Amino acid sequence: MMGMQTTAAVTVAAPRLAIETLRGVLLWLMGFAGAFVFIEPSPYEVTGVVAIAIFALTGLALRAALVPLLLLLVFLNVGYATAMLQVVDQGKVVTWVLVSAYLALTAIVYAAMLGANTQARLSWLMRGCLAAGLIASLVAIAAYFRLFGGLSDLFLLYGRARGTFNDPNVLGAFLVLPALLAFQRMLAGRLSTAMGGGVLLLILLAALFLSFSRAAWGQFAFAALLLMGMTFAVSRAPSERLRIALIATVGTVVALLLVAALLSVGQVADLFKERATFDQNYDLGHLGRFGRYILGFDLMLDRPLGIGALQFSKSYFREDPHNTFLNTFMSGGWLGGFAYLTLTLVTAVRGFRFVFARTPWQPTYHVVYATFLGVAGESAIIDIDHWRHYFLILGVLWGLMAVSRPALARLPARA
Repeated sequence: MMGMQTTAAVTVAAPRLAIETLRGVLLWLMGFAGAFVFIEPSPYEVTGVVAIAIFALTGLALRAALVPLLLLLVFLNVGYATAMLQVVDQGKVVTWVLVSAYLALTAIVYAAMLGANTQARLSWLMRGCLAAGLIASLVAIAAYFRLFGGLSDLFLLYGRARGTFNDPNVLGAFLVLPALLAFQRMLAGRLSTAMGGGVLLLILLAALFLSFSRAAWGQFAFAALLLMGMTFAVSRAPSERLRIALIATVGTVVALLLVAALLSVGQVADLFKERATFDQNYDLGHLGRFGRYILGFDLMLDRPLGIGALQFSKSYFREDPHNTFLNTFMSGGWLGGFAYLTLTLVTAVRGFRFVFARTPWQPTYHVVYATFLGVAGESAIIDIDHWRHYFLILGVLWGLMAVSRPALARLPARA
């Protein structure tokens, strides 16, 4: 009788294990496909549709803690849809709004799927992101140094590496998450893990540097310092803190040597001198980036329903807003603008509460939280509203906050 029960249990467990493995593979593919965004719909969208369908059919629950995320994303997209009615005859605008709704859905799915088998699913997804960052970096570096011959130009834009992305700025921003994952391996891993993480980090940093994205450079520097500080703060032993300090010191020296080696190449040094200044001609002037901020916010006050997606550069100014806070007000009216602003502030403030929550995924939580703060800050000087990796980071952060609530409740009051 006992043998029959055991056999039945194994028979039931086998399909469940197979389904969970399928889910994990799909999450890895979503993380990996995020590096290939050169057309719309991109491979990421195709993979995402399949993954969302599989998760929906095999079980996906939405925790009560995720309701604020759901509501704010709904408000944001209702704002987009309402503003779209003014220019609904433009097909590109309709497509833009539909893509926005889909990306919001991916954030909700990322958050919900972490409600079960959290550590394993998170591991699948982050490994996919790390593999994506590595491939995108290798392509970017090889193309920059013309290793693909005449095909190298496909992966460059204005002399800057863009890899498998449409824009060098997006490549640079995308690499921040995998670079921090590699950095975390150095901070918290054994010697062999730390060395492997160090090699990965150097490759990713080389590509990030060759994107010549000033915002991405700043985002990584800020997020890396924050990650190191959080890791140092939660370390329990003095020996761990000493190791973190040593790794940070050695890592900084090696990173500076890498930059120095790259700057020894004439074309790299010339473009670096051009990009490392804050007086670019497209930033200054009445209709420059910062001038458009003032004019755009003035226009925002007169248009509570917004002007519709893609209209800022088409009907009013010569360039896009390059400020996501402003762009959500323009594309989604006051409803969309305040929804995005609230979402950013609530996520940043609420997320800090979980920094000290002791969980198996605490190191990865630190990486995701630091990356979110970095990309949220970058959104003040660039448009991130269709960055796939932003919605991945947003969803994962909320999902980890939801499953970490019991650990938060166990924290001493002084923490």
